[in-house]
Amino acid sequence: MIKFAGSFTAALSLIGVLALAGLATPATAAPAPPESEVNTTGEPPGSADPARGFVDGHTHLMSYEAFGGMLLCGKPFDPDGIDHALVDCPDHFPNGEAAWFENFTRTGSPTGTHDPVGWPTFRSWPASDSLTHQQTYHRWVERAWRGGLRVLVNHLVANRQLCEIYPLKRNACGETASLRLQAQRTFEMQDFVDARSGGPGKGWFRVVRSPAEARQVIAAGKLAVILGVETSEPFGCRQTLGVPHCTRAQIDRGLDEMHALGVRTMFVCHKYDNALCGVRFDSGTQGVIVNLGNFLSTGRFWSARTCTGPEHDNTIDPAGVLPPQIARLFPRGIGLPVYPAAPHCNTRGLTSLGSYMIEGMMRRGMLVDIDHMSVKAADQALDLLESRSYPGVVSSHSWLDPSYLGRIYRLGGMVTARSHHAEPYAAAWRESLPLRRETGRPGYGFGMDANGLGALPPVRPGNAANPVTYPFTSFDGAVTLERQRTGERVWDVNVDGVAHYGLIPDWVEDIRLVAGEEIVQDLAAGAEAYLRTWEAAESRIP
Repeated sequence: MIKFAGSFTAALSLIGVLALAGLATPATAAPAPPESEVNTTGEPPGSADPARGFVDGHTHLMSYEAFGGMLLCGKPFDPDGIDHALVDCPDHFPNGEAAWFENFTRTGSPTGTHDPVGWPTFRSWPASDSLTHQQTYHRWVERAWRGGLRVLVNHLVANRQLCEIYPLKRNACGETASLRLQAQRTFEMQDFVDARSGGPGKGWFRVVRSPAEARQVIAAGKLAVILGVETSEPFGCRQTLGVPHCTRAQIDRGLDEMHALGVRTMFVCHKYDNALCGVRFDSGTQGVIVNLGNFLSTGRFWSARTCTGPEHDNTIDPAGVLPPQIARLFPRGIGLPVYPAAPHCNTRGLTSLGSYMIEGMMRRGMLVDIDHMSVKAADQALDLLESRSYPGVVSSHSWLDPSYLGRIYRLGGMVTARSHHAEPYAAAWRESLPLRRETGRPGYGFGMDANGLGALPPVRPGNAANPVTYPFTSFDGAVTLERQRTGERVWDVNVDGVAHYGLIPDWVEDIRLVAGEEIVQDLAAGAEAYLRTWEAAESRIP
Protein backbone atom coordinates (compact mmCIF):
# COMPACT_ATOMS: atom_id res chain seq x y z
CA MET A 1 0.00 0.00 0.00
CA ILE A 2 1.26 3.47 -0.85
CA LYS A 3 0.98 5.76 2.14
CA PHE A 4 1.12 9.55 2.05
CA ALA A 5 0.60 12.03 4.76
CA GLY A 6 0.74 15.73 5.18
CA SER A 7 -0.68 18.32 2.87
CA PHE A 8 -3.25 18.26 0.05
CA THR A 9 -0.44 19.60 -2.16
CA ALA A 10 1.58 16.47 -1.50
CA ALA A 11 -1.35 14.34 -2.55
CA LEU A 12 -1.69 16.26 -5.81
CA SER A 13 2.06 15.84 -6.42
CA LEU A 14 1.78 12.09 -5.94
CA ILE A 15 -1.14 11.91 -8.37
CA GLY A 16 0.96 13.81 -10.90
CA VAL A 17 3.84 11.30 -10.51
CA LEU A 18 1.46 8.38 -10.95
CA ALA A 19 -0.05 9.99 -14.04
CA LEU A 20 3.38 10.38 -15.58
CA ALA A 21 4.09 6.73 -14.80
CA GLY A 22 0.81 5.75 -16.47
CA LEU A 23 -0.56 4.35 -13.20
CA ALA A 24 -3.30 6.92 -12.42
CA THR A 25 -6.92 6.24 -13.43
CA PRO A 26 -7.66 8.26 -16.60
CA ALA A 27 -10.10 11.15 -16.18
CA THR A 28 -13.60 10.38 -17.41
CA ALA A 29 -15.19 12.74 -19.92
CA ALA A 30 -17.88 15.02 -18.57
CA PRO A 31 -21.35 13.69 -19.40
CA ALA A 32 -23.11 15.38 -22.28
CA PRO A 33 -25.65 17.95 -21.10
CA PRO A 34 -29.30 16.94 -21.46
CA GLU A 35 -31.03 17.87 -24.70
CA SER A 36 -34.30 17.42 -26.54
CA GLU A 37 -34.52 14.72 -29.15
CA VAL A 38 -35.46 15.50 -32.76
CA ASN A 39 -36.68 12.00 -33.62
CA THR A 40 -35.94 12.04 -37.32
CA THR A 41 -33.72 10.00 -39.60
CA GLY A 42 -32.38 11.15 -42.95
CA GLU A 43 -31.04 14.49 -44.14
CA PRO A 44 -33.01 17.32 -45.76
CA PRO A 45 -32.03 17.63 -49.42
CA GLY A 46 -31.07 20.86 -51.11
CA SER A 47 -33.13 22.37 -53.91
CA ALA A 48 -32.04 25.24 -56.10
CA ASP A 49 -34.48 26.01 -58.90
CA PRO A 50 -37.19 25.88 -57.82
CA ALA A 51 -36.69 26.07 -54.07
CA ARG A 52 -38.74 23.27 -52.54
CA GLY A 53 -40.20 23.36 -49.06
CA PHE A 54 -42.65 25.01 -46.70
CA VAL A 55 -42.78 28.67 -45.74
CA ASP A 56 -43.91 29.99 -42.36
CA GLY A 57 -44.54 33.66 -43.06
CA HIS A 58 -45.24 34.67 -39.47
CA THR A 59 -43.58 33.43 -36.26
CA HIS A 60 -41.86 35.06 -33.27
CA LEU A 61 -38.73 33.20 -32.21
CA MET A 62 -37.51 35.88 -29.82
CA SER A 63 -40.72 37.31 -28.37
CA TYR A 64 -39.60 36.16 -24.92
CA GLU A 65 -37.57 39.41 -24.88
CA ALA A 66 -40.64 41.50 -25.82
CA PHE A 67 -43.31 43.06 -23.57
CA GLY A 68 -40.76 43.67 -20.81
CA GLY A 69 -39.18 40.23 -21.07
CA MET A 70 -41.24 38.48 -18.36
CA LEU A 71 -44.59 37.85 -20.00
CA LEU A 72 -43.43 34.84 -22.06
CA CYS A 73 -41.65 31.99 -20.29
CA GLY A 74 -38.59 30.13 -21.52
CA LYS A 75 -36.11 30.72 -24.35
CA PRO A 76 -35.42 29.07 -27.72
CA PHE A 77 -31.84 28.38 -26.68
CA ASP A 78 -29.48 28.81 -23.75
CA PRO A 79 -25.73 28.14 -23.75
CA ASP A 80 -26.16 26.44 -20.36
CA GLY A 81 -28.62 23.90 -21.73
CA ILE A 82 -32.26 22.96 -22.01
CA ASP A 83 -32.76 22.91 -18.24
CA HIS A 84 -31.96 26.64 -18.27
CA ALA A 85 -33.89 27.43 -21.48
CA LEU A 86 -37.21 25.72 -20.80
CA VAL A 87 -38.20 27.05 -17.40
CA ASP A 88 -41.44 28.70 -16.37
CA CYS A 89 -41.87 32.35 -15.41
CA PRO A 90 -41.18 33.22 -11.76
CA ASP A 91 -44.76 34.35 -11.17
CA HIS A 92 -46.11 30.98 -12.35
CA PHE A 93 -44.70 29.15 -9.31
CA PRO A 94 -45.65 27.19 -7.31
CA ASN A 95 -48.79 26.01 -9.14
CA GLY A 96 -49.81 28.64 -11.70
CA GLU A 97 -52.41 30.38 -9.53
CA ALA A 98 -50.69 33.75 -9.89
CA ALA A 99 -50.25 33.40 -13.67
CA TRP A 100 -53.35 35.45 -14.41
CA PHE A 101 -52.36 36.36 -18.00
CA GLU A 102 -51.65 32.71 -18.87
CA ASN A 103 -54.89 31.58 -17.24
CA PHE A 104 -57.01 34.28 -18.84
CA THR A 105 -55.69 33.78 -22.37
CA ARG A 106 -55.96 30.00 -22.03
CA THR A 107 -59.37 29.60 -20.37
CA GLY A 108 -61.05 33.02 -20.30
CA SER A 109 -60.66 33.21 -16.53
CA PRO A 110 -57.81 34.79 -14.54
CA THR A 111 -57.94 31.86 -12.12
CA GLY A 112 -56.46 28.45 -12.74
CA THR A 113 -53.46 26.25 -12.12
CA HIS A 114 -50.78 24.41 -14.04
CA ASP A 115 -47.59 22.53 -13.33
CA PRO A 116 -44.83 25.10 -13.82
CA VAL A 117 -42.07 22.51 -14.23
CA GLY A 118 -40.64 22.40 -17.74
CA TRP A 119 -37.64 20.17 -18.28
CA PRO A 120 -37.77 17.23 -17.95
CA THR A 121 -41.47 16.48 -17.27
CA PHE A 122 -43.44 19.09 -19.26
CA ARG A 123 -46.74 17.98 -17.76
CA SER A 124 -48.63 21.19 -18.59
CA TRP A 125 -46.65 22.94 -21.29
CA PRO A 126 -45.91 23.59 -24.05
CA ALA A 127 -49.45 23.10 -25.34
CA SER A 128 -51.30 24.41 -28.37
CA ASP A 129 -53.49 26.67 -26.21
CA SER A 130 -50.83 27.86 -23.78
CA LEU A 131 -49.85 31.32 -25.00
CA THR A 132 -47.13 32.30 -22.54
CA HIS A 133 -44.86 29.24 -22.71
CA GLN A 134 -41.98 28.78 -25.12
CA GLN A 135 -43.00 27.02 -28.35
CA THR A 136 -39.89 27.49 -30.54
CA TYR A 137 -37.03 25.78 -28.71
CA HIS A 138 -34.18 25.35 -31.20
CA ARG A 139 -34.44 21.55 -31.38
CA TRP A 140 -38.14 21.87 -32.18
CA VAL A 141 -37.35 24.36 -34.93
CA GLU A 142 -34.72 21.90 -36.18
CA ARG A 143 -37.35 19.18 -36.39
CA ALA A 144 -39.62 21.48 -38.40
CA TRP A 145 -36.74 22.17 -40.80
CA ARG A 146 -35.89 18.49 -41.11
CA GLY A 147 -39.57 17.82 -41.82
CA GLY A 148 -39.76 20.26 -44.75
CA LEU A 149 -39.64 23.89 -43.55
CA ARG A 150 -37.28 25.96 -45.73
CA VAL A 151 -38.31 29.61 -45.12
CA LEU A 152 -39.15 31.05 -41.70
CA VAL A 153 -40.06 34.71 -41.28
CA ASN A 154 -39.07 35.67 -37.74
CA HIS A 155 -41.06 38.75 -36.78
CA LEU A 156 -39.47 40.93 -34.13
CA VAL A 157 -42.43 42.07 -32.07
CA ALA A 158 -43.14 44.81 -29.55
CA ASN A 159 -46.09 46.47 -27.86
CA ARG A 160 -45.32 49.32 -25.48
CA GLN A 161 -48.76 49.34 -23.88
CA LEU A 162 -48.80 45.62 -23.12
CA CYS A 163 -45.32 45.98 -21.63
CA GLU A 164 -46.46 48.84 -19.40
CA ILE A 165 -49.64 47.02 -18.34
CA TYR A 166 -47.86 43.82 -17.28
CA PRO A 167 -46.41 44.45 -13.82
CA LEU A 168 -43.25 42.33 -14.13
CA LYS A 169 -40.44 43.31 -16.47
CA ARG A 170 -36.68 43.10 -16.87
CA ASN A 171 -36.50 45.02 -20.17
CA ALA A 172 -37.52 48.57 -20.95
CA CYS A 173 -40.78 49.11 -22.84
CA GLY A 174 -39.34 51.12 -25.74
CA GLU A 175 -40.34 49.32 -28.93
CA THR A 176 -37.28 50.06 -31.06
CA ALA A 177 -34.90 48.91 -28.31
CA SER A 178 -36.87 45.66 -28.03
CA LEU A 179 -36.63 45.08 -31.78
CA ARG A 180 -32.86 45.59 -31.68
CA LEU A 181 -32.51 43.11 -28.84
CA GLN A 182 -34.58 40.46 -30.60
CA ALA A 183 -32.54 40.87 -33.80
CA GLN A 184 -29.39 40.40 -31.71
CA ARG A 185 -30.83 37.25 -30.14
CA THR A 186 -31.65 35.84 -33.60
CA PHE A 187 -28.05 36.18 -34.73
CA GLU A 188 -26.92 34.71 -31.40
CA MET A 189 -29.12 31.69 -32.10
CA GLN A 190 -27.44 31.35 -35.50
CA ASP A 191 -24.03 31.39 -33.78
CA PHE A 192 -25.29 28.88 -31.19
CA VAL A 193 -26.45 26.46 -33.89
CA ASP A 194 -23.19 26.98 -35.78
CA ALA A 195 -21.16 26.10 -32.69
CA ARG A 196 -23.11 22.84 -32.34
CA SER A 197 -22.65 22.09 -36.05
CA GLY A 198 -18.90 22.42 -36.45
CA GLY A 199 -18.21 26.13 -36.68
CA PRO A 200 -19.22 29.43 -38.30
CA GLY A 201 -21.49 29.03 -41.31
CA LYS A 202 -22.00 25.31 -40.84
CA GLY A 203 -25.32 25.34 -39.01
CA TRP A 204 -28.75 24.70 -40.49
CA PHE A 205 -30.19 28.03 -39.18
CA ARG A 206 -29.18 30.87 -41.55
CA VAL A 207 -30.39 34.48 -41.35
CA VAL A 208 -30.61 35.85 -44.89
CA ARG A 209 -30.76 39.39 -46.25
CA SER A 210 -31.63 38.80 -49.91
CA PRO A 211 -33.57 36.28 -51.98
CA ALA A 212 -30.32 35.25 -53.67
CA GLU A 213 -28.83 34.42 -50.27
CA ALA A 214 -32.01 32.54 -49.33
CA ARG A 215 -31.73 30.45 -52.48
CA GLN A 216 -28.13 29.56 -51.65
CA VAL A 217 -29.18 28.46 -48.16
CA ILE A 218 -32.07 26.33 -49.43
CA ALA A 219 -29.86 24.84 -52.16
CA ALA A 220 -27.59 23.66 -49.36
CA GLY A 221 -30.57 22.00 -47.64
CA LYS A 222 -30.73 24.54 -44.79
CA LEU A 223 -33.35 26.88 -43.30
CA ALA A 224 -33.53 30.47 -44.59
CA VAL A 225 -34.60 32.83 -41.78
CA ILE A 226 -35.93 36.26 -42.78
CA LEU A 227 -36.33 39.07 -40.25
CA GLY A 228 -39.61 40.95 -40.08
CA VAL A 229 -41.16 43.53 -37.72
CA GLU A 230 -44.63 43.54 -36.18
CA THR A 231 -44.95 46.45 -33.79
CA SER A 232 -47.69 48.85 -32.77
CA GLU A 233 -45.72 52.10 -32.83
CA PRO A 234 -43.01 51.79 -35.50
CA PHE A 235 -40.19 54.30 -34.91
CA GLY A 236 -42.24 56.00 -32.20
CA CYS A 237 -45.09 56.72 -34.62
CA ARG A 238 -47.83 56.78 -32.01
CA GLN A 239 -50.48 59.48 -31.85
CA THR A 240 -52.29 61.27 -29.05
CA LEU A 241 -55.75 62.62 -29.80
CA GLY A 242 -54.87 62.52 -33.48
CA VAL A 243 -51.53 64.33 -33.16
CA PRO A 244 -48.61 62.25 -34.54
CA HIS A 245 -45.44 61.73 -32.50
CA CYS A 246 -43.13 61.12 -35.47
CA THR A 247 -41.91 62.79 -38.63
CA ARG A 248 -40.85 61.68 -42.08
CA ALA A 249 -37.24 62.00 -41.00
CA GLN A 250 -37.86 59.58 -38.12
CA ILE A 251 -39.47 57.12 -40.51
CA ASP A 252 -36.48 57.30 -42.86
CA ARG A 253 -34.03 56.78 -39.99
CA GLY A 254 -36.10 53.92 -38.65
CA LEU A 255 -36.36 52.16 -42.00
CA ASP A 256 -32.64 52.59 -42.58
CA GLU A 257 -31.86 51.06 -39.18
CA MET A 258 -34.25 48.14 -39.61
CA HIS A 259 -32.93 47.41 -43.10
CA ALA A 260 -29.35 47.50 -41.80
CA LEU A 261 -30.37 44.98 -39.08
CA GLY A 262 -31.57 42.66 -41.84
CA VAL A 263 -35.33 43.33 -41.65
CA ARG A 264 -37.03 42.78 -45.01
CA THR A 265 -40.76 42.78 -44.17
CA MET A 266 -42.82 45.02 -41.87
CA PHE A 267 -46.28 45.86 -40.65
CA VAL A 268 -47.38 49.49 -40.77
CA CYS A 269 -49.78 49.18 -37.82
CA HIS A 270 -50.66 46.48 -35.32
CA LYS A 271 -53.43 46.31 -32.70
CA TYR A 272 -53.66 50.06 -31.99
CA ASP A 273 -54.38 52.99 -34.28
CA ASN A 274 -51.11 54.85 -34.71
CA ALA A 275 -49.82 57.84 -36.65
CA LEU A 276 -49.59 55.68 -39.78
CA CYS A 277 -52.90 53.83 -40.07
CA GLY A 278 -56.06 52.57 -38.42
CA VAL A 279 -56.25 48.92 -37.39
CA ARG A 280 -58.52 45.97 -37.98
CA PHE A 281 -60.33 45.43 -34.68
CA ASP A 282 -60.08 42.45 -32.33
CA SER A 283 -63.32 40.82 -31.22
CA GLY A 284 -64.60 39.35 -27.98
CA THR A 285 -63.08 39.94 -24.57
CA GLN A 286 -59.65 40.18 -26.16
CA GLY A 287 -61.05 43.04 -28.22
CA VAL A 288 -62.12 44.86 -25.05
CA ILE A 289 -58.57 44.57 -23.72
CA VAL A 290 -57.01 45.76 -26.98
CA ASN A 291 -59.51 48.62 -27.22
CA LEU A 292 -58.45 49.71 -23.73
CA GLY A 293 -54.85 49.55 -24.94
CA ASN A 294 -55.86 51.75 -27.88
CA PHE A 295 -57.25 54.28 -25.40
CA LEU A 296 -54.11 54.22 -23.26
CA SER A 297 -51.92 54.55 -26.36
CA THR A 298 -53.85 57.22 -28.27
CA GLY A 299 -56.24 58.86 -25.79
CA ARG A 300 -59.19 57.48 -27.78
CA PHE A 301 -61.12 54.26 -28.08
CA TRP A 302 -61.59 52.77 -31.54
CA SER A 303 -63.91 54.77 -33.77
CA ALA A 304 -66.26 52.56 -35.79
CA ARG A 305 -69.07 53.04 -38.28
CA THR A 306 -71.50 50.57 -39.81
CA CYS A 307 -69.88 49.36 -43.03
CA THR A 308 -71.68 50.19 -46.26
CA GLY A 309 -69.65 47.96 -48.58
CA PRO A 310 -68.83 44.24 -48.61
CA GLU A 311 -65.50 44.65 -46.78
CA HIS A 312 -65.50 45.00 -43.02
CA ASP A 313 -63.28 44.84 -39.96
CA ASN A 314 -63.87 42.44 -37.08
CA THR A 315 -66.91 43.14 -34.93
CA ILE A 316 -66.41 45.03 -31.68
CA ASP A 317 -68.36 42.98 -29.17
CA PRO A 318 -69.88 44.29 -25.95
CA ALA A 319 -67.59 44.17 -22.94
CA GLY A 320 -66.87 40.70 -21.63
CA VAL A 321 -65.56 39.53 -18.29
CA LEU A 322 -62.18 41.11 -17.69
CA PRO A 323 -59.51 40.02 -15.24
CA PRO A 324 -59.32 42.52 -12.37
CA GLN A 325 -55.72 43.29 -13.30
CA ILE A 326 -57.07 44.73 -16.59
CA ALA A 327 -60.41 46.12 -15.42
CA ARG A 328 -58.71 48.44 -12.92
CA LEU A 329 -56.89 50.18 -15.78
CA PHE A 330 -60.10 51.77 -17.04
CA PRO A 331 -60.04 55.41 -15.93
CA ARG A 332 -62.61 56.22 -13.27
CA GLY A 333 -65.96 57.04 -14.84
CA ILE A 334 -64.89 55.99 -18.33
CA GLY A 335 -66.20 52.89 -20.13
CA LEU A 336 -66.30 51.62 -23.66
CA PRO A 337 -68.29 53.73 -26.10
CA VAL A 338 -71.55 52.51 -27.56
CA TYR A 339 -70.92 51.35 -31.12
CA PRO A 340 -73.33 51.34 -34.05
CA ALA A 341 -74.73 48.17 -35.56
CA ALA A 342 -72.31 45.67 -37.08
CA PRO A 343 -70.62 45.07 -39.48
CA HIS A 344 -68.01 47.46 -38.13
CA CYS A 345 -65.46 49.46 -40.09
CA ASN A 346 -62.72 51.56 -38.52
CA THR A 347 -63.19 55.20 -39.52
CA ARG A 348 -59.40 55.62 -39.65
CA GLY A 349 -57.38 54.66 -42.69
CA LEU A 350 -53.89 55.27 -44.04
CA THR A 351 -52.41 58.63 -43.09
CA SER A 352 -49.97 60.70 -45.13
CA LEU A 353 -47.19 59.45 -42.83
CA GLY A 354 -48.36 55.88 -43.45
CA SER A 355 -48.20 56.43 -47.20
CA TYR A 356 -44.70 57.84 -46.75
CA MET A 357 -43.63 54.73 -44.82
CA ILE A 358 -44.95 52.41 -47.55
CA GLU A 359 -43.15 54.46 -50.19
CA GLY A 360 -39.98 54.18 -48.10
CA MET A 361 -40.37 50.42 -47.89
CA MET A 362 -40.78 50.24 -51.65
CA ARG A 363 -37.60 52.27 -52.14
CA ARG A 364 -35.76 49.67 -50.06
CA GLY A 365 -37.32 46.62 -51.74
CA MET A 366 -39.08 45.55 -48.54
CA LEU A 367 -42.28 43.51 -48.27
CA VAL A 368 -45.33 45.38 -46.99
CA ASP A 369 -47.53 43.25 -44.73
CA ILE A 370 -51.06 44.63 -44.83
CA ASP A 371 -52.46 42.35 -42.10
CA HIS A 372 -53.87 44.29 -39.12
CA MET A 373 -54.79 47.27 -41.32
CA SER A 374 -58.39 48.46 -41.22
CA VAL A 375 -60.26 47.87 -44.46
CA LYS A 376 -60.01 51.59 -45.13
CA ALA A 377 -56.24 51.53 -44.63
CA ALA A 378 -55.76 48.27 -46.55
CA ASP A 379 -57.75 49.63 -49.49
CA GLN A 380 -55.65 52.80 -49.57
CA ALA A 381 -52.39 50.86 -49.18
CA LEU A 382 -53.28 48.56 -52.08
CA ASP A 383 -54.21 51.60 -54.19
CA LEU A 384 -50.73 52.98 -53.55
CA LEU A 385 -48.98 49.67 -54.28
CA GLU A 386 -51.02 49.17 -57.45
CA SER A 387 -50.21 52.69 -58.66
CA ARG A 388 -46.51 51.71 -58.50
CA SER A 389 -47.08 48.14 -59.80
CA TYR A 390 -45.21 47.03 -56.70
CA PRO A 391 -45.48 43.26 -56.07
CA GLY A 392 -43.92 43.24 -52.59
CA VAL A 393 -47.11 42.82 -50.57
CA VAL A 394 -47.97 39.97 -48.20
CA SER A 395 -50.71 38.81 -45.87
CA SER A 396 -48.80 36.68 -43.39
CA HIS A 397 -51.50 35.38 -41.02
CA SER A 398 -54.98 36.17 -42.41
CA TRP A 399 -55.65 39.32 -40.38
CA LEU A 400 -57.44 41.14 -43.22
CA ASP A 401 -60.70 41.03 -45.12
CA PRO A 402 -60.50 38.06 -47.55
CA SER A 403 -61.78 40.18 -50.42
CA TYR A 404 -58.31 41.76 -50.69
CA LEU A 405 -56.56 38.48 -51.50
CA GLY A 406 -57.25 38.89 -55.21
CA ARG A 407 -55.54 42.26 -55.28
CA ILE A 408 -52.52 40.82 -53.44
CA TYR A 409 -52.18 37.93 -55.89
CA ARG A 410 -52.67 40.14 -58.96
CA LEU A 411 -49.82 42.35 -57.80
CA GLY A 412 -47.60 39.27 -57.48
CA GLY A 413 -47.80 39.15 -53.69
CA MET A 414 -47.87 36.19 -51.29
CA VAL A 415 -50.35 34.87 -48.73
CA THR A 416 -49.37 32.62 -45.83
CA ALA A 417 -52.66 31.72 -44.22
CA ARG A 418 -53.19 31.57 -40.45
CA SER A 419 -52.75 28.03 -39.18
CA HIS A 420 -55.74 26.08 -37.84
CA HIS A 421 -56.34 22.41 -37.38
CA ALA A 422 -56.26 20.44 -40.60
CA GLU A 423 -59.87 20.74 -41.74
CA PRO A 424 -60.41 24.54 -41.68
CA TYR A 425 -56.89 25.09 -43.01
CA ALA A 426 -57.58 22.73 -45.91
CA ALA A 427 -60.94 24.46 -46.53
CA ALA A 428 -59.21 27.85 -46.81
CA TRP A 429 -56.66 26.33 -49.20
CA ARG A 430 -59.46 24.96 -51.44
CA GLU A 431 -61.11 28.38 -51.51
CA SER A 432 -57.83 29.94 -52.64
CA LEU A 433 -57.27 27.61 -55.58
CA PRO A 434 -59.51 29.26 -58.23
CA LEU A 435 -58.09 32.71 -57.47
CA ARG A 436 -54.48 31.54 -57.48
CA ARG A 437 -54.99 29.64 -60.74
CA GLU A 438 -56.58 32.71 -62.28
CA THR A 439 -53.67 34.92 -61.23
CA GLY A 440 -50.95 32.34 -61.88
CA ARG A 441 -49.80 32.16 -58.24
CA PRO A 442 -48.90 28.56 -57.32
CA GLY A 443 -47.54 27.85 -53.87
CA TYR A 444 -49.23 28.21 -50.49
CA GLY A 445 -47.90 28.95 -47.03
CA PHE A 446 -48.88 29.16 -43.40
CA GLY A 447 -48.49 31.77 -40.68
CA MET A 448 -48.00 29.74 -37.52
CA ASP A 449 -47.68 32.83 -35.25
CA ALA A 450 -45.81 30.72 -32.68
CA ASN A 451 -45.02 32.68 -29.51
CA GLY A 452 -47.29 35.43 -30.84
CA LEU A 453 -49.95 35.23 -28.10
CA GLY A 454 -52.14 33.17 -30.41
CA ALA A 455 -53.02 29.49 -30.17
CA LEU A 456 -51.33 26.89 -32.34
CA PRO A 457 -53.47 24.34 -34.23
CA PRO A 458 -55.42 22.11 -31.81
CA VAL A 459 -56.24 18.44 -32.21
CA ARG A 460 -58.33 17.72 -35.30
CA PRO A 461 -61.81 16.69 -34.10
CA GLY A 462 -62.76 13.13 -35.03
CA ASN A 463 -59.23 12.15 -35.94
CA ALA A 464 -59.65 8.64 -34.54
CA ALA A 465 -61.08 7.56 -37.89
CA ASN A 466 -57.89 8.52 -39.77
CA PRO A 467 -55.10 9.47 -37.38
CA VAL A 468 -51.53 10.32 -38.28
CA THR A 469 -49.59 7.06 -38.20
CA TYR A 470 -46.03 7.14 -36.91
CA PRO A 471 -43.49 6.94 -38.40
CA PHE A 472 -44.26 8.97 -41.51
CA THR A 473 -42.03 10.58 -44.14
CA SER A 474 -41.47 14.19 -45.14
CA PHE A 475 -43.09 15.53 -48.31
CA ASP A 476 -40.02 14.61 -50.38
CA GLY A 477 -39.52 11.20 -48.79
CA ALA A 478 -36.03 12.11 -47.53
CA VAL A 479 -36.71 12.20 -43.79
CA THR A 480 -38.59 9.78 -41.55
CA LEU A 481 -40.25 11.23 -38.44
CA GLU A 482 -41.19 9.43 -35.24
CA ARG A 483 -43.15 10.89 -32.32
CA GLN A 484 -41.17 13.78 -30.85
CA ARG A 485 -39.66 13.35 -27.37
CA THR A 486 -38.29 16.02 -25.05
CA GLY A 487 -37.16 14.73 -21.67
CA GLU A 488 -39.88 12.53 -20.23
CA ARG A 489 -42.62 13.86 -22.52
CA VAL A 490 -43.59 12.39 -25.89
CA TRP A 491 -45.89 14.39 -28.16
CA ASP A 492 -48.38 13.00 -30.66
CA VAL A 493 -50.26 15.35 -33.01
CA ASN A 494 -53.36 13.15 -32.72
CA VAL A 495 -53.46 13.80 -28.96
CA ASP A 496 -51.67 17.12 -28.49
CA GLY A 497 -52.23 19.05 -31.72
CA VAL A 498 -49.34 21.38 -32.51
CA ALA A 499 -48.10 21.71 -28.94
CA HIS A 500 -44.82 23.21 -30.15
CA TYR A 501 -43.02 24.16 -33.34
CA GLY A 502 -41.48 20.73 -33.83
CA LEU A 503 -44.91 19.28 -34.61
CA ILE A 504 -45.37 21.29 -37.81
CA PRO A 505 -44.40 18.29 -40.00
CA ASP A 506 -46.93 16.16 -38.09
CA TRP A 507 -49.58 18.84 -38.74
CA VAL A 508 -48.77 18.81 -42.47
CA GLU A 509 -49.13 15.04 -42.46
CA ASP A 510 -52.53 15.49 -40.76
CA ILE A 511 -53.50 17.94 -43.50
CA ARG A 512 -52.46 15.37 -46.12
CA LEU A 513 -54.83 12.85 -44.59
CA VAL A 514 -57.67 15.37 -44.82
CA ALA A 515 -57.00 16.98 -48.22
CA GLY A 516 -54.64 14.68 -50.12
CA GLU A 517 -51.22 14.97 -51.69
CA GLU A 518 -52.09 18.05 -53.76
CA ILE A 519 -52.16 20.39 -50.78
CA VAL A 520 -48.81 19.09 -49.52
CA GLN A 521 -47.18 19.70 -52.89
CA ASP A 522 -48.73 23.18 -52.98
CA LEU A 523 -47.23 23.84 -49.54
CA ALA A 524 -43.90 22.50 -50.80
CA ALA A 525 -44.05 25.16 -53.53
CA GLY A 526 -44.49 27.85 -50.86
CA ALA A 527 -40.80 28.67 -50.39
CA GLU A 528 -40.38 29.32 -54.10
CA ALA A 529 -43.52 31.49 -54.23
CA TYR A 530 -42.32 33.62 -51.32
CA LEU A 531 -38.87 34.11 -52.85
CA ARG A 532 -40.37 35.14 -56.19
CA THR A 533 -42.44 37.83 -54.48
CA TRP A 534 -39.33 39.06 -52.67
CA GLU A 535 -37.27 39.02 -55.88
CA ALA A 536 -39.97 40.93 -57.73
CA ALA A 537 -40.04 43.55 -54.97
CA GLU A 538 -36.27 44.04 -55.15
CA SER A 539 -36.46 44.36 -58.93
CA ARG A 540 -38.81 47.35 -58.50
CA ILE A 541 -36.37 49.41 -56.39
CA PRO A 542 -36.02 52.79 -58.19
